Amino acid sequence: MLTAPIHHHLDLTGQNVLTYGSWALTLVLVLVAVRLGRKEGGSPFYVLMVLAAMVAAFAEPLYDEGFSLYFYSTRGMQTTFTAFGIPQPVWAYSGYAVLYAAPAIYICRKIREGAMTPARFLATAAVEFLMSCTFEIAGINIGTYTYWGPHVFRVFHYPVVIAVLETAQVMCFAVAAAQLRRRVQRGPSQLALFVIFPLTFFMANFGAGAAVIIGIHAQHTTQLIVTLATLASIGCAAALIRLALAFLPAAEDLTAASPTVRLLMVTGEGSDGRQLAPDLRN
Repeated sequence: MLTAPIHHHLDLTGQNVLTYGSWALTLVLVLVAVRLGRKEGGSPFYVLMVLAAMVAAFAEPLYDEGFSLYFYSTRGMQTTFTAFGIPQPVWAYSGYAVLYAAPAIYICRKIREGAMTPARFLATAAVEFLMSCTFEIAGINIGTYTYWGPHVFRVFHYPVVIAVLETAQVMCFAVAAAQLRRRVQRGPSQLALFVIFPLTFFMANFGAGAAVIIGIHAQHTTQLIVTLATLASIGCAAALIRLALAFLPAAEDLTAASPTVRLLMVTGEGSDGRQLAPDLRN
């Protein structure tokens, strides 16, 4: 059985790139979230989405244990705490904000505007998949962490199944958050985001990803077992994305909850200035 590379050298320059880069992007994201909230009457909803993702990062050790991820922890690591023998880097929280909260905010915004069509939803899922691959391939190959288990379908040492599961997780979180927003415009009930994020995170990664987790940890596992388990998890993640698509609110359902959509339908213009279809105005 493979074991975690606890003595693998940590590239300190790579650590700085992820730390300063992700926290700078998180600051920008928070400012964007505040600006979007002000456009919607001072709503803190988008800021809460960012904070919910960052708080949920404290559960990252569960994910690391399940998917055999290890953050290199030799001398010089900037860490917050250790669980399951896995030290957590300071950029884990900002990483969650950039990789998960940012695309979810975009999706929620477009849903609220009535502009999130099925085609755009699937295109956004593809972009999230590419974001996941880019972020993690960079993190792995600049020497800050690795997926050390017997994963298959690796691209530049990155197991692609991880990106598929992360995409499913983001799409589910975004749609669940949008459904909450439809029903709760103000008040402390919006704090349910802090529960929704870990629920959708582990539903996708430990639910759809259950097969691959068992496959890589099974006693006397083989490449065939891991391959079949990985394909099963990819299929489950794809089904989960399709399920999230089915829960996109219809345009007529949005009018009761969103002043923005009501205005757009009265003027007959979409968020990009184009005329809405007649059936959306009537």
